[in-house]
Amino acid sequence: MSHVSVTINGRQYRMACEEGQETRLLRLAEVLESRVTSLRGKFGEIGDQRLTVMAALTIADELADSERRMRGLEEEIEALREVRVVAADRARATQTAVANALNAASDRIERMTHELNRPIAGNVALG
Repeated sequence: MSHVSVTINGRQYRMACEEGQETRLLRLAEVLESRVTSLRGKFGEIGDQRLTVMAALTIADELADSERRMRGLEEEIEALREVRVVAADRARATQTAVANALNAASDRIERMTHELNRPIAGNVALG
């Protein structure tokens, strides 16, 4: 377990974190400190604890919005996947229908060719 000192709203806090997560914890503390500073600029000195809570609530609100947008995008991706599957099925069905039509046309052409090349009573077949 590692320890990192962070400064939020002018106060130092010693925080524990997993090995390798020190930089991430410092960045998160910088985000919170930035929010506290921004709110202090808007509302003035309204109390350290209140500023910190307001900053945390602002970040929590943004997180909730991000999670909602992410769920919406995941639903959209799933719908697009379903559309893709339907389109692929239709494409396979179309390919099969075209192949069947070409095979049938080929069979008709062969029959017509045999019919046209068939000897006519007393005549020699052409070709």
